[in-house]
Amino acid sequence: MISNRLVLTVLVLAIAVVSQAQTMIVRDPEIETMVSEVNADSLQSYIRAMVSFGTRSTISTVVDRKRGIGAARNWVLSKFNQIAAAANGRLTAAIDTTTYVPDGQRVKSLVNLGNVIATLKGADPNDHRIFLISGHLDSRRTDVMDATGDAPGANDDGSGSAAVIECARVMSRHSFPATIFFVVVSGEEQGLLGSGILAKKAKEQGWDIEAVLNNDIIGSNNSSETNIINNTQVRVFSEGIPYLYQDKAKSIRQMGAENDGSSRQLSRYIKEVGQRYVDNLEVVQVYRPDRFLRGGDQSPFQQQGFTAVRITEMNENYNHQHQDVRTEKGVVYGDLPEFMDFEYLRKNTAMNLSVLANLAKSAGVPQEVKVDVKNLSNGAQLSWIVPASGKPYGYYVLVRETTSPVWQKKVFTSQVSIRLPYSKDNYYFAVQSVSDHGNESLPVVPTPAR
Repeated sequence: MISNRLVLTVLVLAIAVVSQAQTMIVRDPEIETMVSEVNADSLQSYIRAMVSFGTRSTISTVVDRKRGIGAARNWVLSKFNQIAAAANGRLTAAIDTTTYVPDGQRVKSLVNLGNVIATLKGADPNDHRIFLISGHLDSRRTDVMDATGDAPGANDDGSGSAAVIECARVMSRHSFPATIFFVVVSGEEQGLLGSGILAKKAKEQGWDIEAVLNNDIIGSNNSSETNIINNTQVRVFSEGIPYLYQDKAKSIRQMGAENDGSSRQLSRYIKEVGQRYVDNLEVVQVYRPDRFLRGGDQSPFQQQGFTAVRITEMNENYNHQHQDVRTEKGVVYGDLPEFMDFEYLRKNTAMNLSVLANLAKSAGVPQEVKVDVKNLSNGAQLSWIVPASGKPYGYYVLVRETTSPVWQKKVFTSQVSIRLPYSKDNYYFAVQSVSDHGNESLPVVPTPAR
């Protein structure tokens, strides 16, 4: 007769085996530590400091030491330099300035335009990849041409700028193979000027930017009109067909790849990795380049051929966006810190950090990913060559049904080819490299090998 103790032991072992088999998420301990260090109080302090400059309009003064865009960008530089002092030489910072000529639209006179950029140099001299996180420093009043009145800009886009600074503070204590740019741009409200200049410069100088995370309005949990309160979801906007691929629309249509552009792959990546590391936060993919008929600082990068997305809170409150500070019929208007949720901002910042860290710790993307189409088959034969940078532990082959917005299966292999029992008629595939700590590269969708 079997003893009760033996039965109990068998049950415990069975439960342990099942639990181990069902483990789907493995967190990198280093990234987990970094995520835990993102601090809501630090984020609030950055935003209150930016608000204290009165206005941060791009066309406001650059010579006043206490007010205007000039004083604000000098403060951001001082924060980056303060962070750099504790980073053992890994981080450097500067203001990249340009004299912007009047365009007859939202700029009527010469403007000294400045983007503040902190660079966390990659530790691997053979790894030329760059990952970029951005927010915009400038703010605006109802009249975008009003350069003197108060424009607090706490959420739009003090929140995105604060996220950039906080990611730099935490990540600069660590070393990554790839380089990370922490960028606070100016000129967004005047027509995406700062990001446009930076994206053009990156293209002309051949920067190997693999991903751009643009954060714009990520710190408020409630909406106007509908009064929805939600601090557990954040939106990621991504373009479908890449801007520069419009001349390849025929081949994209033929392969059914309208939903598989590089920005859309980055969006899926953000959802998977962000939800892996940040509790009580769902990353919601919105299949548009930006909000309806609107744009943001990711747009110039997309137009230059870079992979870029926009990250934005789930529900915007237009009483606190592009509004003069005032009270009408008992309703307070204006973009003030008291209308923000700093715990929500912490989660959104931590999500950004986890994605940046996972990307920067990964090996490069697999090269020349192909799917064999020489013969009709109910299987799929994929092949690729090793990344240009880093030494991957192996590769994940990703599989999803044609109707699925996200990848559904991951198949690991240490080889550079694989045959899968899934018909290419019914499934989409991609390949990503993976490090020995589980850090994945961005996925690469195969092209036909004839």
